[in-house]
Formats: sequence, C-alpha cells, structure tokens
Amino acid sequence: MLFLVAALMLLGVVLGTVAHAPLTVTAAVAAGIAVWLAVFAIRERLGRRRRTSAN
Repeated sequence: MLFLVAALMLLGVVLGTVAHAPLTVTAAVAAGIAVWLAVFAIRERLGRRRRTSAN
C-alpha cells in the first residue's frame, strides 16, 4: 500500500496539474495551446514572406 501511495505521489509531481485536472479541462487547455501555436506559426510564416519579397 505504501508503494502505491509513493507511486501516485510521484505521478502527481511528474505530471503536475494534468494529473489532477479533469480530462475535459486538460483537453481544453491543450486545444487552446494548439491554436495559439498555430496562430504564431502562421504569423511568422506570413511575416517572413513579406520581408523576403520586399528585398
């Protein structure tokens, strides 16, 4: 039993908040981060094209 408690505590430390948050919250945050990264990538690509074509 002590081994199980220690393993669960280690899992909580390693995974952080994701280990304690509900799956729907985790999925919503993951989707938000994915959208944020996609917008960033698109803005970087468009910005790089403008600088290249202006030269």
